[in-house]
Amino acid sequence: MAAPMELYCWAGGWGLPSVDPDCLTVLTYARFTGAPLKIHKIANPWRSPSGTLPALRTKDEGILSETHQIITHLRKQKFNADYDLSARQGADTLAFVSLLQKKLLPVLIHTFWVDARNYVEHTRKWYAETIPFPLNFFLPGRMHKRQLERLQMICGENCLENEEALEKEVTQQAEDCFKPTLYGPRTGWGFWGAPFSFSFRPASLDAFVFSHLAPLLKAKLPNGKLQQHLKALPNLCDYCTAILSLYFPWNEGDPPPPVPKAATGEEAEEDPYKRRNQILSVLVGLAAMIGYAFLSGIVSVQRQAVSQLRPRAIALEEEEEEKEE
Repeated sequence: MAAPMELYCWAGGWGLPSVDPDCLTVLTYARFTGAPLKIHKIANPWRSPSGTLPALRTKDEGILSETHQIITHLRKQKFNADYDLSARQGADTLAFVSLLQKKLLPVLIHTFWVDARNYVEHTRKWYAETIPFPLNFFLPGRMHKRQLERLQMICGENCLENEEALEKEVTQQAEDCFKPTLYGPRTGWGFWGAPFSFSFRPASLDAFVFSHLAPLLKAKLPNGKLQQHLKALPNLCDYCTAILSLYFPWNEGDPPPPVPKAATGEEAEEDPYKRRNQILSVLVGLAAMIGYAFLSGIVSVQRQAVSQLRPRAIALEEEEEEKEE
């Protein structure tokens, strides 16, 4: 029997199977198609074979770490959520996915990583408490920087100079994207225009849409202006709830009770390089703390000339001799 494909993704939280939109897209697509994956839900991207999440270990193509690469590979393996779409619907799917990247991804990044209150009290707090020590001291900061760079690639290099204008722009784009009149009724898949029902087979677009909407709905955000707007749209709320209950039925995305691994093919913590990575993590953490101690002046090394030390040593010897007499 061929070895199963292994998917490494961020652990779940907030009632979702994964807190990361990219990981959530892949997980949802895999559930839609029934792809047999051995899933590693982890809180340390260094345990991923690519050093990033998500990552798919395959037999033929090695390690894949981009969402579209992973979905393309699953399609090649006959796990295609779009097999019954027409050519026109397939083209529309690509257009809608591109729209999501342009209109919904920026507001996701802004909500979780740019908004100061949400970032400090929710996002950074969750990752700092979830990522193992000592990586939790610096990995959230690196992730924050990477997300800001990602936002600049979409909205322009100068978008962060005026945070108030940026928030207004990305929020307006997202609210426009939520309007069902922009797309009309669904045509065999999709989410706009009518409440979610199980009379159709979900496609790849549904995986992308769900992964962008669900974090906004489920996270307990201190600043939840857009979240409140989204919760006022019952068709989108019902849509996310339906996918969670049907494809992630255990407590809306939380892990199910332990069962034999052979029955599920999923594992949350085991990894063949676990011991090695733990040792490396500890060494890196110790090096970082020692370096910080020296740079901040907490620890310093003082030297004295040998000529100054020798007389003192001789004097001590003489005093000890006198006491013995």
